[in-house]
Amino acid sequence: MLITPPNIASPHVRAFFTTKIFTGNHVHVSDAVAREFNIPAAKIYLPVQKHTNRIQILEADTAPEVADAVITNRKDVYIGVLVADCVPILLFDKDKEAVGAVHAGWRGTAQQILQETIITMQEKFRSTPEDISIAIGPCIRKCSYEVDEDVKDAVERATGQGDYYTGKGNKYFIDLSSANRLQALSAGILEQNIWQSGECTFCSPEQFYSYRYAVNTGGRQGGFIGMW
Repeated sequence: MLITPPNIASPHVRAFFTTKIFTGNHVHVSDAVAREFNIPAAKIYLPVQKHTNRIQILEADTAPEVADAVITNRKDVYIGVLVADCVPILLFDKDKEAVGAVHAGWRGTAQQILQETIITMQEKFRSTPEDISIAIGPCIRKCSYEVDEDVKDAVERATGQGDYYTGKGNKYFIDLSSANRLQALSAGILEQNIWQSGECTFCSPEQFYSYRYAVNTGGRQGGFIGMW
């Protein structure tokens, strides 16, 4: 099943989030996506995700690299990220015709990976934040994501205060989707250009893989975007 963000609309771009797409070895994910969504496997690019803040600029070389965000202005490839509770984020600059895909767990959020991706798009493609649309896909939400104070503090330092977390004793419930939305706004993205999925991966195990729900599941869903 596909979830198509309504704010990324263009005759020459396709953006979507998936529900459950595969289990097991990451080597086979491109084949699974290709079969399910009718995309040639050779045109799908996935970075090697390690919860870093590294942003890859995809140009001629498509050998997988360690990165948790990818940007490109190529028109012959779908870039994507895989998640099982973390936040998948897609970006589209309609003016400069550039796209991005970001994997933001709590570490990436605390390192402002989305903001850094926006800055890199400005530097590489001369993007302006007002022209960038951002779609934030299904992830674990505040209702189910309990963290310790150190995680909350790390995200708060990167994001500022807000209603994206609540406290309960020495534990906190945090919404990384909303934290990334606030970081996007801080980077100059217009509010009307941001779309957030309302889905929680933990609360919908029939639709999504959840690392916390299934205890270290090997399954993933993803977010993908491409231009032609």
